[in-house]
Amino acid sequence: MDWLTWHDQYDVPGSNLARRLQVVQERIRLALDTSPPGPLRLISLCSGQGRHVLEVLAEHPRRDDVRARLVELDPRNTAIASEAIASYGLGQVEVLTADAALTDRYQDLTPAEIVLVCGVFGNITDEDIERTIDTCPQLCATDGVVIWTRHRKAPDRVPLICRWFEERGFERAWVSPPEAGFGVGVHRFKADPLPLVPGRRMFTFTDDSRTEAPS
Repeated sequence: MDWLTWHDQYDVPGSNLARRLQVVQERIRLALDTSPPGPLRLISLCSGQGRHVLEVLAEHPRRDDVRARLVELDPRNTAIASEAIASYGLGQVEVLTADAALTDRYQDLTPAEIVLVCGVFGNITDEDIERTIDTCPQLCATDGVVIWTRHRKAPDRVPLICRWFEERGFERAWVSPPEAGFGVGVHRFKADPLPLVPGRRMFTFTDDSRTEAPS
């Protein structure tokens, strides 16, 4: 799979990915709107070209409150994200070309008020989905949100993902309906964050390539 050209699907009007992008952006805006005053931290795992985050921050009144890190393995996508950051003047946003599955990438930016896990759960095993969710209490601040995606092809894992989050101190804030054709979820962390364990791998992409787009 060419993860550079994959992003072209976001520009196809009415496509599932274009509609999903819009929904994730709406949820990021809402998270920014409802966060308390002061500095905010945001991390994005497998961030692709950063479109979920950068297109929102570019126009949001709280853009200067947000310190963000976008982590993506494909250097072509991070190059595009870096160009967008420069063009939008988002000096507090960092893009890192690295393996987003490693907890070390987030050590100095956790716990974060907004955590994006988009384009991940559809491309890893159930065991790795649960392992990643099990790590989210180390990534997310109290009353912060995790915004995540998962396709709804059979077997539909969205209900199971919700259960796993809710078993770990998260409350369901919103989940897209099944008829949307894609899954977007928002879970708010209602417990105390755990210390981030360095050197931990949360997930590994399956050999048959991912079925969801990166951010």
